[in-house]
This record gives sequence, structure tokens and C-alpha cells, in this order.
Amino acid sequence: MKFSTWSLPHPHIPTLIAVALALSFLIFRLPLETALGLFAGIILLAASAWEPAIGLSLAVLLGPAKAYLEVARPEWPAEIGQVFFALAVAGWLARGALNRKINLPRIQLLVPLGLYIVVGLFSLLWATSLEEGAKDALKWIEIAVGLVVLVAEIERGRGRWIIAGVLAAGLAQASLGIWQYQFRGYGPETFRILGTHFRAYGTFEQPNPYAGYLGLIWPVAAGLTWERMQAAGGRMKLSFILHPLSFMLVTITALCLIGVYVSFSRGAWIGAATAGMAMAMFLPRRWWVGAGLVGLAIALGFGLYRAGLVPTPIANRFAEASEFIGVSDVRGVNLNDVNFALIERLAHWQAALNMAQAHPWLGVGLGNYGAAYPQYRLFFWEIPLGHAHNIYLNVLAETGAVGLVTYVILWGSVIALTIAVIGRAEGLGRGLALGLLGAWTHLSIHQLFDSLYVNNIHFLIAALLALLIYATRGKTALAH
Repeated sequence: MKFSTWSLPHPHIPTLIAVALALSFLIFRLPLETALGLFAGIILLAASAWEPAIGLSLAVLLGPAKAYLEVARPEWPAEIGQVFFALAVAGWLARGALNRKINLPRIQLLVPLGLYIVVGLFSLLWATSLEEGAKDALKWIEIAVGLVVLVAEIERGRGRWIIAGVLAAGLAQASLGIWQYQFRGYGPETFRILGTHFRAYGTFEQPNPYAGYLGLIWPVAAGLTWERMQAAGGRMKLSFILHPLSFMLVTITALCLIGVYVSFSRGAWIGAATAGMAMAMFLPRRWWVGAGLVGLAIALGFGLYRAGLVPTPIANRFAEASEFIGVSDVRGVNLNDVNFALIERLAHWQAALNMAQAHPWLGVGLGNYGAAYPQYRLFFWEIPLGHAHNIYLNVLAETGAVGLVTYVILWGSVIALTIAVIGRAEGLGRGLALGLLGAWTHLSIHQLFDSLYVNNIHFLIAALLALLIYATRGKTALAH
């Protein structure tokens, strides 16, 4: 007599059932808002591991919440962006392990990026703080890892997902900043501007990196808008504006630019203006036509300034800084509420130069500007700001002349590749490349006055670098 046989279910199924029952009990017992938040969080975490492009897009979107959570919600985990990044990478590796093949795309930009990372790590041999150095090195390593994973996801047809994630991040931060400026009615007193308003700062808790974040996104939206307009016949017709995708791109571009404006960040304003000119230079296929457009824009801006037609808030912001142009030593400058922030920045520039003079080849160590600052600071400036407020001086101080050369090679390679893509690509690829040229220009110019490698902005940079690789692909890849 034969008996029917049966086997135990898959070994993971009982575990999943137990977890589901436990979560159901928690959701039933928790308040409605908490339960909904927990449920949504579980779904997002699972989606991030299942689709790495989602996880990395959420890292771009939620990573900048770090500064806000540290200040306003210290009981919550601040590094939520790192959680989604880790889940995305783990999910990508798990898929490769299951398929017994991990796809490592060939990315030439990894060579200069890796060179800069190696020099940075080598500079830590004599650093004051290995912990601070490790934190900074991790940012660049995460850029490299994120680039590899995102390009691998692009090869799986997830390129447009990444574009959507970048644009959604810009829309969220721009909307929040505009609300802070126009409707919130309160904020840190140091952010007060125009009497009753406050400078926009999003979740960054500082206007300058907030504006830099938007400065990296609006050109992408603008480049894609231009591409769609060209596809529609080259005119801004009503039918073009009313198309949902076109309307969304125009709206995101406008809101991000408004967000940059209401941040009242002079560095971001200069970066945005320069980014716009760089894009205008390469809009036409003939470079001399673009150069003419840029020359016309510069002449128009100078004429408006001379005629006193520049908006008063903008003119006043630059007037505050103009008297300190050319100042090489701030130790004899009289301080007041108006010039304090500018003089503080110049003092940190001088400290960076002191570090570079003492350690000309490999600097004081990657990420060690703050740790080395007490030894090289000016007399009245005891509190370090964490970086030199000029990325080139900061890189020179931390990694010396060798590090600065590799940093310039890295971004020079990125910009050269972007210009090459603009010259040969069409459609979506060209629109993306135009926008990315604007992003790199903003990054390069804004960082003359600041450092934008803060508050998890490096996740956005990894996504933009991946989109550059996406733009280099042929029409078949861009169609997905």
C-alpha cells in the first residue's frame, strides 16, 4: 500500500509568514499614521532591494533629509539615504549571485575616478583623523559603486527610471524651499531676507548646498525640455506646453530656478548663470553661433547692470561682496553683521593655503581640513566650517598638488565626454548631455565659493554620471 508523499514548503516561506503576522499585529496596534508610514516604508525597502534603480533614486531623493533629521528629528535615523543605497547595492549583488553572473559594465570614467580615490587614500597615511578621512573616502567610493550599479541598471532598460528619480528629487526640494521662503513666515534669524522672508534651504538646513543641489538638476530638466521642443518642431507651441511630459519638464525647470533664486546664494546664482551660458554655447550645432548667443547674453546683462535695471535684491547681494574682491588678507578687516559671512569664508581660504604650503604634495589628508584647521587657522577664527568653502583650495589643502591634479583630470574627463556626446548625439541623448553640461558647469563654478559634497549630494552626482553614460548609448538603448 502506497501513501502519498508531501514535503515541507520552501524554507523561507514559514519565515515570511511569521514576519507578515508580526507586521500585521504591529500595524493593528499602532496609530494609523505610524502604521501607514511603516507599511509604506516596508514596501519602499522591498522595492529598493528588488529594483536597484528604485533604491538609488530614493537615495537621491531622501539622502538630503540627513541634515533636517539630525536637527529636527534626532530620534529618527538620519542616514535614510544610506539605507536605500545599501539595499539597492545588496539587491543588485543578490540578483547577480542568483544568476551566477554579476554584470560589471565597462566605464572609462572609473579610471580617473579611481585615480583620485587612490591618491585620497594615500594622503591618509599622515592624516590627523583617519575617521574623518574614511568618511570622505566613502563618499567617493559610493559614487564609484553607485555609478557601476546604475549603469548596469541602465543596461537593463532602467535609464528613464533614473531620470524620473532625479527630476522628482528636484521637484520636492524646490517646492519645499519656495514654501519656506514665501509661506512659512519663520526660520533661523540668520536666514532672514527682504524683511519678512527667509532664505530657502530645503532639508539641507543651509541655503548654499540646497541651491547647489537644485543647480545640478534644473539644467537636466531644461535640456530634456529643449529636446522635446526640437522633436515638436522647434517652437514653444501651446500644444507642446499642454502635453503632460512637456508641462512637467517646464514646471520642474522653473521651480528649480525659483528655488535657486529664493536661496539667495550668490555662488548658486553665478553657477546657474554660467550653466545657462554653457548650455547656450552648445545648443546650436555650430559653436560660433552659440558663442554669439553667450556674448549677447553677457552684453545684455552688463547693460542692465550699468542702467540700474538689475533687480534690487540681486544687486544688493552682490554689492555686499564687491568691496572684498581682491582682499588677500582678512586679518585687518573690520567685522560687522553684513560682512561676517564673507570674511569668515576668506579666512578659511587662507587656512587652506596655509595647509597647502605646509604639505604641498599630498596635503593634510582627505577629509581632514576640519581636523587640521586649529593648527593653520587665523587668530580670530577658531570655529572650523568643515571645509574651505572653495573646493579647489579644499582639495589642494587635503590632498596636495597631486590630489588637485587628479581632481581636475577627473572632472576634465567628465566635461570632455559630455561635450563629445553633445556633438554626436541626437534626441534624448543630446538633450541629456546638454543638461549635464549645465550641471557640471554649475558644480565647477559654484564650488569656487563652497563645497557641494555634503549632505549626501554625492548620490545625485553618481546618478548624473550614470546618465552621462546613458547619453552615450545608441538610439536602441535610449528608447528603453
